[in-house]
Amino acid sequence: MRQNNPVIPLLTCDQLDAAADRLRPVLRPSPVIASRVLSEHTGQPTWLKCENLQHTGSFKARGAYHRIAGLSAAERARGVVAASAGNHAQGVAWAATELGIASTVFMPVTVALPKLLATKGYGAQVHLVGDTVDEALAAALDYALRHDAVFIHPFDHADVIAGQATVGLEILHQIPDVATIVVPTGGGGLLAGIATAAHHLAPHVRVVGVQAANAAAWPASLAAGHPVRLESMSTIADGIAVAMPGAVTFAHVAAFADSVRTVTEDALSHALLLCMERAKLVVEPAGAAAVAALMTLAPELALSGPVCAVLSGGNIDPLVSTHVITHGLRAAGRYLSVTVTIPDRPGALGRLLDVVGASGASVLDVVHSRTARRLALDEVEVRLTVETRGPEHRDEVLAALTGAKFVVSVEDNQRR
Repeated sequence: MRQNNPVIPLLTCDQLDAAADRLRPVLRPSPVIASRVLSEHTGQPTWLKCENLQHTGSFKARGAYHRIAGLSAAERARGVVAASAGNHAQGVAWAATELGIASTVFMPVTVALPKLLATKGYGAQVHLVGDTVDEALAAALDYALRHDAVFIHPFDHADVIAGQATVGLEILHQIPDVATIVVPTGGGGLLAGIATAAHHLAPHVRVVGVQAANAAAWPASLAAGHPVRLESMSTIADGIAVAMPGAVTFAHVAAFADSVRTVTEDALSHALLLCMERAKLVVEPAGAAAVAALMTLAPELALSGPVCAVLSGGNIDPLVSTHVITHGLRAAGRYLSVTVTIPDRPGALGRLLDVVGASGASVLDVVHSRTARRLALDEVEVRLTVETRGPEHRDEVLAALTGAKFVVSVEDNQRR
């Protein structure tokens, strides 16, 4: 994959150093934390690079500040405009306010309330337009044209990529012997930046991008040799749901990154749960993509030497968090929903619950129905949701139910 693009100039080491110098007074290096549980998955010392603890809750503040700080006085006077459903919006709003520049941000009407309030809180004038980021983007571009404002692209600009590259510079300083860096990837700004930093300072380091399988534009684009647009996307990792890579990011990723892999929705939700439970870190689904890859693809990645997974952001809506945690519990085999057919007579439900209790599972919810079409006149259907201690205990609970002669049906999305 390491092929140069002769059309688009690639960032130099001096440009990355200049970005680091510009950001040093305003952004602290984010910490790296050793992860014992991920080390067990990878077989190598494994670290988490915590960009979820960065200003505005993600790496986006780096690229936004570096891009906006590089504007001329005349450009600053015109103000900046951006479109985003979350992290880029907050990064632009914060950076512009820090630099004393007016910012206008377009967000879809469906944006999560915490992200909307945070963007306003950082000082941006916010317009809610359309149901999707693409519709908000069209409105932002129109606004920039009509008001002569400077449009700040979320990823496809050399200054933005150079700002994100400072994440890679920090990793190489914090983990001098790192062998592989795994990076959540949407439009590719973070992957392009980190891969460029590694190329200049530690070319032996592999940099691997990770996308949600349901929103993976990069594998097809790299195979085609140019950016390819997806026709549709559907993923909980909205922060990396980008329909097509940019030309500038594509040139850097194609030249310097090792590969781009994909992970499932179950893996993303399981990874978010692991970050919360084991690392005590709040991470959004997109931000947990690298962890998901290490949990599910470690043998395929053929890791050797220390590994760093970038946690790219932590701006998660509490309502989304509740949904994803539930999904993660199910994916981890700790949340079991079954439908059980029992006789319609006194004591039958109590016997069912006794079997579950004796197996050590905790009952979370019981729904009792006599109206399901497939039931005989003397049968009742019970939808039972229980919490288990993991996949092995989950199987023990199912075995206990079938062993007690109950007719059990497991939800399709839980079948193993």
